Amino acid sequence: MNICIVTWEYSPRIVGGIARHCEGLAKALVKMGHSIDVITLDFPGASQYEEVEGVKIHRTSIELGHPSFIAWVFIFNHFMEKKIAMLSKDVKFDVIHIHDWLVALAGIAAKHYLKIPLVLTLHSTEVGRALGLNNPDSYLIDGIEWWATYESKRVIVTSNSMKREVEEHFHLPQSKIDVIPNAIDTSKYHVEVDREAVKRRYGIAPDSRIVLFIGRLVPQKGVEYLIKATPKIVSNHPNAYIVIVGDGWLKEHLLSLALSIKHKISFLGFLSDSELIELILSSDVLVVPSIYEPFGIVALEGMAAGVPVVASNVGGLAEIIEHDRTGVLVYTGDANSIAWGVNRILSDSNYARWLVENAKRKVQEIYSWDAVASRTVEVYEKSYGEV
Repeated sequence: MNICIVTWEYSPRIVGGIARHCEGLAKALVKMGHSIDVITLDFPGASQYEEVEGVKIHRTSIELGHPSFIAWVFIFNHFMEKKIAMLSKDVKFDVIHIHDWLVALAGIAAKHYLKIPLVLTLHSTEVGRALGLNNPDSYLIDGIEWWATYESKRVIVTSNSMKREVEEHFHLPQSKIDVIPNAIDTSKYHVEVDREAVKRRYGIAPDSRIVLFIGRLVPQKGVEYLIKATPKIVSNHPNAYIVIVGDGWLKEHLLSLALSIKHKISFLGFLSDSELIELILSSDVLVVPSIYEPFGIVALEGMAAGVPVVASNVGGLAEIIEHDRTGVLVYTGDANSIAWGVNRILSDSNYARWLVENAKRKVQEIYSWDAVASRTVEVYEKSYGEV
């Protein structure tokens, strides 16, 4: 099949989990013999067009800017739509696969003028991300998400909790929704790392035990509860050190929240993939304290890397992690519970090792890109011919 994947983020533009998802899926689909064209945004220093492991990547120049994020989204959709139209002169696409609301306008337009099926993967919803619809922008985004679900032949979500959310909120029939989990390339964690050198790089004492958070600094990720849990973690384990990787508009608030424990916590901002892998492999616990999490690919990365995971018992996280077997689930939005989970792992090396062994086995059996790509092709085949 000739498949057109449309996504606003794709390596090296990495904002959240969508970039890694689209890259893993695209490469796996190529291995299966399909032709993949990825339409995405341009990025400083990246080629306008390149082919990586058989995936044809088209980075679209955005010729207009705007300080309003919503306005900018509408603008870049126009240029993406033009790019798809130009490519369609030489390639007869069988299906368009869009990822989240940010590229919905381009995908919907292309579906109609190319007369081919549209498949949508909803990685999250605005009502979930924003913890409610609280302003005009949220209502607009929510409306675009509904429109995209309406226009799509099939809607893919990454967890059963997300399926229930989409069914209830957008009033979609169950028969239109397919649940396909995220996946991960475990081979990238098969590297040797000098843990002490990694710690020195970030000014962390060599005997410190790293408690790691990775994600956007926004309310839905629950970082504040990890910060509030820090005193109870440190009182039990004086050599524990909290490392927060990521950026976001909540950063200043979180920095002020951490003032009293700033000697035990670091905000590293955005890290490259190679730096992030080395840091994960040098950590003792990975904490995913989300308030809302449709899937939770960060937890999967920790499991694949052999780092014990403490995660909120919410959404997709509760489906990935088996409590007391592949990780530790804690109460959502509860600093005391997070501290309990982290302390439990740091206090018992045998227990931590047992969790890691079980988690690695589960990742290998269920969360491979080959399996995800095969199931995605089945969704394409269901949608194709039903225009």
